[in-house]
Amino acid sequence: MRGFLLAAAAAVLAMAAYGEPLPVFTVDFSNPGLTPSHWTLEIHPDGRGHFRSERGAAISAEGARTIEPPDVDRDVQLSQRFADHVFKVTRRQRFFAKGCEGHLKVAFQGLKKLSYAGPDGQGGCEFNYSKDAEIQALGDSLVAVATTIVEGSRLESLLQHDRLGLDEEMEIVQDAAGDGRAQQICSIRDILERVSDDTAVMDRVRKRAKELLARADD
Repeated sequence: MRGFLLAAAAAVLAMAAYGEPLPVFTVDFSNPGLTPSHWTLEIHPDGRGHFRSERGAAISAEGARTIEPPDVDRDVQLSQRFADHVFKVTRRQRFFAKGCEGHLKVAFQGLKKLSYAGPDGQGGCEFNYSKDAEIQALGDSLVAVATTIVEGSRLESLLQHDRLGLDEEMEIVQDAAGDGRAQQICSIRDILERVSDDTAVMDRVRKRAKELLARADD
């Protein structure tokens, strides 16, 4: 596996050196009723990515967590398996040439704009809900990745300002990872390692962080 990853990285660098455009996949999500209300995630074939989010003006529900994550603007590293899946679906769907929106009367889940650009073509589409099970599943998984990254930002804020609040938050992250609402735990590996190594944090919080880290290579 290590040899394969090194070969893939070398191929990407070679393409860049010769000026050939590198493939890139982007998802742009917006829902004014959520926090964050808007985010984008850019993914490259080797799993490198960049995530940006904007909190928006949504009012927190009564009893909601008091610390909300700040706007995020950071590089992330996703697994090779996930990146491969994203690009395989994109090409199998012919760069979303047939469109994605299912035009069904379903609750608004957020507008997802998928786009691809590379040496083999380009294309994109946008949808709230897709009748194509593969496209809908891809959208759900991308939202789950964003959930993980945003939760990582929230954990960073709690570690700095409210260590006691980490107990509840870490349980929330662990539950979400268990049922698939949070995916690609590897994208928040750094903050989980910091929590697990911090002796000023409660033992059960450190234990949960270590359990999540065990999922980071899945």
